[in-house]
Amino acid sequence: MNNAAFRLKQRREERAKHFGLYRESRRSTHHAERSVKQSRSSEMLMGPSFFVLLNPLCKAAPAAFLLVAVCVALAGCAGTPGESALPMRATPAAYPVDRLVGKWGVASYRQEKDKARTEAMARAQCKLPYTISKGPTDGVMMHVADDPSPHELTLKGGPQGKTYLGFEGPPGDDQDREILSMSENEFVVRYINPETNDRYGTLIYVRCKSA
Repeated sequence: MNNAAFRLKQRREERAKHFGLYRESRRSTHHAERSVKQSRSSEMLMGPSFFVLLNPLCKAAPAAFLLVAVCVALAGCAGTPGESALPMRATPAAYPVDRLVGKWGVASYRQEKDKARTEAMARAQCKLPYTISKGPTDGVMMHVADDPSPHELTLKGGPQGKTYLGFEGPPGDDQDREILSMSENEFVVRYINPETNDRYGTLIYVRCKSA
């Protein structure tokens, strides 16, 4: 190989080597630029602007959860038709209503220590007895509080074995009287309504012997 050919070959090798270094350099530069862009994208995604966008959502989330909770609670309270509390129903009374029929001496007391004395007072009222007669159906005719006209009342069984005297209907009504005790010759009642009970006290009915 002559000198001209050798120099031509040498130039080609240098040019190829230079071009290869240039391509490698461009590849490295491109890779670096791409890394920088990815880094900037991540910074934009997780940077302050990202949290500025996210902040309203974070603030709204508790309100949204609260709204859902309230809706669930209201749905639970609403229930289904027919689940509302039903009025208490009367059960058979512990005493026969016919036991109330007769003539009675009546008196009242407000303190338990006065009960014995009040029984004697009620017995003394048999001079002018209070008459309880049988009603047109299954009850008895008696007066109610603050009403001069007699009405048909009956005995009604209630919860915990209690017995009430009053109109037909649920036991323990505001106009009812609770039977505290009853025997053949005496029964004791008190009004359910506190204000009425304060005015009338606990009533003792003692059967009059002449009845």
